[in-house]
Amino acid sequence: MSLRKAARGISNFYDAMLAPAGVRATQYSILAVLHQLGGASINDLAARLDLDRTTTGKNMRPLAHAGLIEVVPSPTDGRSRVVQLTPQGAATLAAARPLWQRAQLEFERANGATFSRNLRRTLSALKVNPDPAGPSSARSQGRHS
Repeated sequence: MSLRKAARGISNFYDAMLAPAGVRATQYSILAVLHQLGGASINDLAARLDLDRTTTGKNMRPLAHAGLIEVVPSPTDGRSRVVQLTPQGAATLAAARPLWQRAQLEFERANGATFSRNLRRTLSALKVNPDPAGPSSARSQGRHS
């Protein structure tokens, strides 16, 4: 429960910091990845965000509705579709980026640079089984939360 509580607290913190740009942390991540990739299929975007396709699509809807992203035919394969930033999406990302950087600094100030760095490393290395009932569950491996 403490991990979920911490995750909610951190999400709320980043959402509050990004609010002046009109995006939430999940939406910022989508905009940043699309900017980095220059556009991507929904499957590629989902893989990059480490989300399933359905969740990625759900998270994209408000961005598309706000005109920040668009889904267009692939330039290399007209049968495929690509998600890309609109000019308004690029401007929103540009407005949100310094807020994100400020949030990173505030988090480090509150928690210490060493702790923050170690936490990022630990979370990056964290392995989570998407099917807890499966054969490689934490319980069957002797790990408990």
